Amino acid sequence: MALPLAFTLQAFTDLGFWSGVLVIAGIYAVVALGLQLNVGYTGILNFGQAGFMAVGGYSMAILVLEGGLSFWLALPAAVLITMAFGVLIGLPSLRLRADYFAIATLAMAEVVRLAAENARGLTGGTKGLYCNFEGVNQTCFDDSWKSVSGWGLERIESFWSDPEPLLPLLIVVWITVAVGVVALGYLQRTPWGRVLRAIREDEDAARALGKNTVLHKLQSLAISALLGAFAGFFLALFLATIHPGDYEPIVSFFAFGVLVLGGLASYRGVVVGAVLLWTLLEGTRFVELPISEEQTAALRLGIVGLVLIGLMAFRPQGLFGNRQEMVLGRGGPR
Repeated sequence: MALPLAFTLQAFTDLGFWSGVLVIAGIYAVVALGLQLNVGYTGILNFGQAGFMAVGGYSMAILVLEGGLSFWLALPAAVLITMAFGVLIGLPSLRLRADYFAIATLAMAEVVRLAAENARGLTGGTKGLYCNFEGVNQTCFDDSWKSVSGWGLERIESFWSDPEPLLPLLIVVWITVAVGVVALGYLQRTPWGRVLRAIREDEDAARALGKNTVLHKLQSLAISALLGAFAGFFLALFLATIHPGDYEPIVSFFAFGVLVLGGLASYRGVVVGAVLLWTLLEGTRFVELPISEEQTAALRLGIVGLVLIGLMAFRPQGLFGNRQEMVLGRGGPR
Protein backbone atom coordinates (compact mmCIF):
# COMPACT_ATOMS: atom_id res chain seq x y z
CA MET A 1 0.00 0.00 0.00
CA ALA A 2 1.51 3.32 -1.08
CA LEU A 3 1.66 6.19 1.37
CA PRO A 4 0.01 9.39 0.17
CA LEU A 5 2.64 12.09 -0.30
CA ALA A 6 1.98 15.76 -0.93
CA PHE A 7 4.52 18.49 -1.59
CA THR A 8 3.89 22.05 -2.69
CA LEU A 9 6.35 24.56 -4.12
CA GLN A 10 4.06 27.50 -3.42
CA ALA A 11 6.00 28.51 -0.31
CA PHE A 12 9.18 28.91 -2.37
CA THR A 13 7.56 31.82 -4.22
CA ASP A 14 6.61 33.55 -0.96
CA LEU A 15 8.90 36.41 0.12
CA GLY A 16 7.93 35.80 3.74
CA PHE A 17 9.34 32.27 3.51
CA TRP A 18 12.63 33.45 2.02
CA SER A 19 13.05 36.35 4.43
CA GLY A 20 12.72 33.98 7.38
CA VAL A 21 15.02 31.36 5.83
CA LEU A 22 17.68 33.93 4.93
CA VAL A 23 17.64 35.53 8.37
CA ILE A 24 18.14 32.23 10.19
CA ALA A 25 20.66 31.10 7.55
CA GLY A 26 22.58 34.33 8.06
CA ILE A 27 22.58 33.81 11.83
CA TYR A 28 24.00 30.32 11.40
CA ALA A 29 26.52 31.62 8.88
CA VAL A 30 27.82 34.01 11.56
CA VAL A 31 28.02 31.12 14.04
CA ALA A 32 29.75 28.87 11.51
CA LEU A 33 32.30 31.54 10.58
CA GLY A 34 33.61 31.27 14.13
CA LEU A 35 33.62 27.48 13.88
CA GLN A 36 35.46 27.66 10.56
CA LEU A 37 38.17 29.75 12.19
CA ASN A 38 38.45 27.25 15.06
CA VAL A 39 38.02 23.94 13.25
CA GLY A 40 39.03 24.69 9.68
CA TYR A 41 42.04 26.93 10.32
CA THR A 42 43.20 26.37 13.92
CA GLY A 43 42.38 22.68 14.32
CA ILE A 44 40.48 22.98 17.60
CA LEU A 45 37.08 21.29 17.95
CA ASN A 46 34.76 23.84 19.51
CA PHE A 47 31.30 22.52 20.40
CA GLY A 48 30.47 25.54 22.55
CA GLN A 49 29.15 28.10 20.06
CA ALA A 50 25.62 27.74 21.47
CA GLY A 51 27.02 28.74 24.86
CA PHE A 52 28.67 31.85 23.42
CA MET A 53 25.39 32.77 21.73
CA ALA A 54 23.57 32.41 25.05
CA VAL A 55 26.13 34.50 26.95
CA GLY A 56 25.95 37.25 24.32
CA GLY A 57 22.15 37.31 24.08
CA TYR A 58 21.49 37.15 27.82
CA SER A 59 24.22 39.68 28.62
CA MET A 60 22.75 42.18 26.20
CA ALA A 61 19.19 41.74 27.48
CA ILE A 62 20.16 41.83 31.17
CA LEU A 63 22.25 44.97 30.69
CA VAL A 64 19.26 46.67 29.04
CA LEU A 65 16.51 45.44 31.35
CA GLU A 66 18.32 45.22 34.68
CA GLY A 67 21.34 47.47 34.20
CA GLY A 68 19.47 50.31 32.51
CA LEU A 69 21.99 50.60 29.66
CA SER A 70 20.87 51.63 26.22
CA PHE A 71 20.64 48.88 23.64
CA TRP A 72 23.55 50.35 21.66
CA LEU A 73 25.86 50.41 24.69
CA ALA A 74 24.75 46.96 25.81
CA LEU A 75 25.82 45.39 22.49
CA PRO A 76 29.58 46.12 22.72
CA ALA A 77 29.53 45.43 26.47
CA ALA A 78 27.95 42.02 25.85
CA VAL A 79 30.54 41.28 23.14
CA LEU A 80 33.36 42.01 25.59
CA ILE A 81 31.69 39.85 28.25
CA THR A 82 31.36 36.95 25.80
CA MET A 83 34.96 37.25 24.60
CA ALA A 84 36.19 37.36 28.20
CA PHE A 85 34.08 34.29 28.95
CA GLY A 86 35.61 32.51 25.95
CA VAL A 87 39.13 33.31 27.15
CA LEU A 88 38.23 32.18 30.68
CA ILE A 89 37.00 28.84 29.32
CA GLY A 90 39.96 28.48 26.97
CA LEU A 91 42.74 29.12 29.48
CA PRO A 92 42.43 25.74 31.22
CA SER A 93 40.76 23.70 28.46
CA LEU A 94 42.94 24.53 25.44
CA ARG A 95 45.78 22.56 26.99
CA LEU A 96 43.64 19.43 26.73
CA ARG A 97 43.80 16.96 23.87
CA ALA A 98 41.49 17.82 20.96
CA ASP A 99 38.69 15.40 21.86
CA TYR A 100 38.73 16.42 25.53
CA PHE A 101 38.59 20.07 24.53
CA ALA A 102 35.50 19.31 22.44
CA ILE A 103 33.86 17.68 25.48
CA ALA A 104 34.83 20.65 27.67
CA THR A 105 33.26 23.20 25.31
CA LEU A 106 30.09 21.12 24.96
CA ALA A 107 29.85 20.90 28.75
CA MET A 108 30.41 24.66 29.00
CA ALA A 109 27.51 25.37 26.66
CA GLU A 110 25.23 23.09 28.67
CA VAL A 111 26.30 24.70 31.97
CA VAL A 112 25.41 28.12 30.54
CA ARG A 113 22.00 26.89 29.32
CA LEU A 114 21.14 25.15 32.59
CA ALA A 115 22.28 28.17 34.60
CA ALA A 116 19.95 30.34 32.49
CA GLU A 117 17.10 27.91 33.18
CA ASN A 118 17.57 28.12 36.94
CA ALA A 119 18.58 31.75 37.52
CA ARG A 120 14.94 32.83 37.39
CA GLY A 121 15.44 36.22 39.01
CA LEU A 122 18.01 37.25 36.42
CA THR A 123 17.19 35.34 33.23
CA GLY A 124 13.49 34.61 33.63
CA GLY A 125 14.21 30.89 33.91
CA THR A 126 12.15 28.67 31.62
CA LYS A 127 9.83 31.59 30.83
CA GLY A 128 12.64 33.37 29.05
CA LEU A 129 13.55 37.03 28.95
CA TYR A 130 11.81 39.73 26.96
CA CYS A 131 10.44 42.73 28.83
CA ASN A 132 10.65 44.36 32.22
CA PHE A 133 7.07 44.85 33.39
CA GLU A 134 7.93 46.66 36.63
CA GLY A 135 6.97 50.30 36.94
CA VAL A 136 4.68 52.39 34.79
CA ASN A 137 6.53 51.98 31.51
CA GLN A 138 7.15 48.57 30.01
CA THR A 139 10.72 48.21 28.74
CA CYS A 140 11.77 45.53 26.24
CA PHE A 141 15.35 44.75 25.26
CA ASP A 142 14.62 45.25 21.57
CA ASP A 143 12.76 48.59 21.80
CA SER A 144 15.66 50.51 20.22
CA TRP A 145 15.99 47.95 17.45
CA LYS A 146 12.26 48.17 16.71
CA SER A 147 12.59 51.93 16.33
CA VAL A 148 15.50 51.58 13.88
CA SER A 149 13.74 48.76 12.02
CA GLY A 150 10.57 50.84 11.71
CA TRP A 151 12.57 53.78 10.39
CA GLY A 152 14.25 51.50 7.84
CA LEU A 153 10.92 50.07 6.69
CA GLU A 154 9.59 53.59 6.16
CA ARG A 155 12.55 54.37 3.88
CA ILE A 156 12.05 51.10 1.99
CA GLU A 157 8.34 51.82 1.53
CA SER A 158 9.30 54.77 -0.67
CA PHE A 159 10.14 52.30 -3.46
CA TRP A 160 8.52 49.07 -2.19
CA SER A 161 4.87 49.34 -1.18
CA ASP A 162 4.73 46.27 1.06
CA PRO A 163 8.20 45.27 2.34
CA GLU A 164 8.75 42.25 4.53
CA PRO A 165 8.95 43.18 8.26
CA LEU A 166 12.14 41.11 8.61
CA LEU A 167 13.94 42.96 5.80
CA PRO A 168 15.94 45.37 8.04
CA LEU A 169 17.17 42.50 10.19
CA LEU A 170 17.97 40.44 7.10
CA ILE A 171 20.08 43.29 5.71
CA VAL A 172 22.00 43.80 8.97
CA VAL A 173 22.61 40.06 9.41
CA TRP A 174 24.02 39.60 5.92
CA ILE A 175 26.13 42.76 6.13
CA THR A 176 27.63 41.20 9.26
CA VAL A 177 28.23 37.95 7.36
CA ALA A 178 29.92 39.83 4.51
CA VAL A 179 32.13 41.82 6.89
CA GLY A 180 33.02 38.63 8.74
CA VAL A 181 33.98 36.78 5.54
CA VAL A 182 36.15 39.66 4.31
CA ALA A 183 37.80 40.31 7.69
CA LEU A 184 38.52 36.65 8.43
CA GLY A 185 39.75 36.07 4.89
CA TYR A 186 42.17 38.98 5.32
CA LEU A 187 43.37 37.68 8.70
CA GLN A 188 44.11 34.26 7.23
CA ARG A 189 46.56 35.89 4.80
CA THR A 190 48.47 37.65 7.57
CA PRO A 191 51.38 36.12 9.55
CA TRP A 192 48.89 35.54 12.40
CA GLY A 193 46.69 33.47 10.10
CA ARG A 194 49.66 31.46 8.86
CA VAL A 195 50.55 30.62 12.47
CA LEU A 196 47.02 29.25 12.95
CA ARG A 197 47.50 26.99 9.94
CA ALA A 198 50.84 25.85 11.32
CA ILE A 199 49.16 25.00 14.64
CA ARG A 200 46.51 23.02 12.81
CA GLU A 201 49.04 21.04 10.81
CA ASP A 202 51.59 20.40 13.57
CA GLU A 203 51.32 22.22 16.89
CA ASP A 204 54.58 20.77 18.21
CA ALA A 205 56.48 22.07 15.19
CA ALA A 206 54.90 25.52 15.56
CA ARG A 207 55.85 25.56 19.23
CA ALA A 208 59.41 24.52 18.37
CA LEU A 209 59.64 27.54 16.06
CA GLY A 210 58.95 29.80 19.04
CA LYS A 211 55.25 30.45 18.47
CA ASN A 212 52.99 30.79 21.49
CA THR A 213 50.43 28.27 20.35
CA VAL A 214 48.17 28.58 23.40
CA LEU A 215 47.93 32.35 22.94
CA HIS A 216 47.05 31.99 19.26
CA LYS A 217 44.40 29.37 20.04
CA LEU A 218 42.97 31.66 22.74
CA GLN A 219 42.74 34.49 20.21
CA SER A 220 41.01 32.18 17.73
CA LEU A 221 38.53 31.12 20.41
CA ALA A 222 37.92 34.75 21.46
CA ILE A 223 37.08 35.74 17.87
CA SER A 224 34.75 32.76 17.65
CA ALA A 225 33.09 33.92 20.89
CA LEU A 226 32.69 37.41 19.39
CA LEU A 227 30.89 35.97 16.37
CA GLY A 228 28.80 33.78 18.65
CA ALA A 229 27.74 36.88 20.60
CA PHE A 230 26.58 38.60 17.40
CA ALA A 231 24.66 35.50 16.39
CA GLY A 232 23.04 35.52 19.85
CA PHE A 233 21.97 39.15 19.36
CA PHE A 234 20.45 38.43 15.97
CA LEU A 235 18.62 35.32 17.19
CA ALA A 236 17.16 37.29 20.11
CA LEU A 237 15.95 40.03 17.74
CA PHE A 238 14.57 37.45 15.29
CA LEU A 239 12.61 35.56 17.95
CA ALA A 240 11.82 38.70 20.02
CA THR A 241 12.70 36.73 23.15
CA ILE A 242 15.60 34.93 24.81
CA HIS A 243 14.89 31.43 26.06
CA PRO A 244 17.24 28.66 27.27
CA GLY A 245 15.69 26.24 24.79
CA ASP A 246 17.07 28.34 21.93
CA TYR A 247 20.65 27.42 22.88
CA GLU A 248 20.56 23.65 23.07
CA PRO A 249 23.52 21.60 21.74
CA ILE A 250 21.70 21.04 18.44
CA VAL A 251 22.52 24.68 17.60
CA SER A 252 26.23 23.85 17.54
CA PHE A 253 25.54 20.63 15.63
CA PHE A 254 23.60 22.53 12.94
CA ALA A 255 26.57 24.90 12.65
CA PHE A 256 28.83 21.89 12.11
CA GLY A 257 26.37 20.74 9.46
CA VAL A 258 27.00 24.04 7.70
CA LEU A 259 30.75 23.29 7.79
CA VAL A 260 30.22 19.80 6.37
CA LEU A 261 28.13 21.19 3.51
CA GLY A 262 30.36 24.16 2.71
CA GLY A 263 33.72 22.52 3.36
CA LEU A 264 36.55 23.08 5.81
CA ALA A 265 38.82 26.14 5.46
CA SER A 266 36.38 27.92 3.14
CA TYR A 267 34.52 30.99 4.35
CA ARG A 268 32.66 31.11 1.06
CA GLY A 269 31.50 27.56 1.75
CA VAL A 270 30.06 28.66 5.11
CA VAL A 271 27.75 31.12 3.37
CA VAL A 272 26.54 28.65 0.75
CA GLY A 273 26.27 25.83 3.28
CA ALA A 274 24.12 27.89 5.65
CA VAL A 275 21.68 28.85 2.89
CA LEU A 276 21.46 25.28 1.56
CA LEU A 277 21.00 23.72 5.00
CA TRP A 278 18.19 26.02 6.07
CA THR A 279 16.47 25.96 2.70
CA LEU A 280 16.43 22.16 3.01
CA LEU A 281 15.29 22.21 6.64
CA GLU A 282 12.52 24.74 6.10
CA GLY A 283 11.53 23.48 2.65
CA THR A 284 10.82 20.00 3.98
CA ARG A 285 8.14 21.51 6.24
CA PHE A 286 5.88 21.44 3.21
CA VAL A 287 6.09 17.69 2.73
CA GLU A 288 2.76 16.33 3.95
CA LEU A 289 2.65 12.75 5.19
CA PRO A 290 -0.04 10.82 7.12
CA ILE A 291 2.06 10.90 10.30
CA SER A 292 2.16 13.07 13.42
CA GLU A 293 3.94 16.42 13.59
CA GLU A 294 6.62 14.95 15.88
CA GLN A 295 7.31 12.18 13.38
CA THR A 296 7.40 14.68 10.53
CA ALA A 297 9.95 16.81 12.41
CA ALA A 298 12.11 13.73 12.99
CA LEU A 299 11.78 12.80 9.32
CA ARG A 300 12.96 16.28 8.28
CA LEU A 301 16.10 15.88 10.35
CA GLY A 302 16.54 12.40 8.90
CA ILE A 303 16.41 13.80 5.36
CA VAL A 304 19.05 16.39 6.24
CA GLY A 305 21.16 13.64 7.80
CA LEU A 306 20.95 11.54 4.65
CA VAL A 307 22.03 14.52 2.54
CA LEU A 308 25.04 15.11 4.80
CA ILE A 309 25.94 11.40 4.75
CA GLY A 310 25.73 11.35 0.96
CA LEU A 311 27.90 14.45 0.71
CA MET A 312 30.51 12.98 3.05
CA ALA A 313 30.53 9.76 1.03
CA PHE A 314 30.90 11.32 -2.43
CA ARG A 315 32.55 14.68 -1.62
CA PRO A 316 33.98 14.50 1.90
CA GLN A 317 35.70 17.88 1.58
CA GLY A 318 32.33 19.63 1.14
CA LEU A 319 31.16 21.85 -1.70
CA PHE A 320 34.03 24.34 -1.55
CA GLY A 321 36.54 22.52 0.63
CA ASN A 322 39.92 21.10 -0.27
CA ARG A 323 40.91 17.53 0.59
CA GLN A 324 44.27 18.79 1.84
CA GLU A 325 42.49 20.90 4.47
CA MET A 326 40.86 17.82 6.01
CA VAL A 327 43.98 16.69 7.87
CA LEU A 328 43.72 18.53 11.18
CA GLY A 329 46.15 18.74 14.06
CA ARG A 330 48.31 15.79 13.13
CA GLY A 331 51.03 16.96 15.44
CA GLY A 332 48.76 18.35 18.17
CA PRO A 333 48.93 17.43 21.82
CA ARG A 334 48.22 13.79 22.64
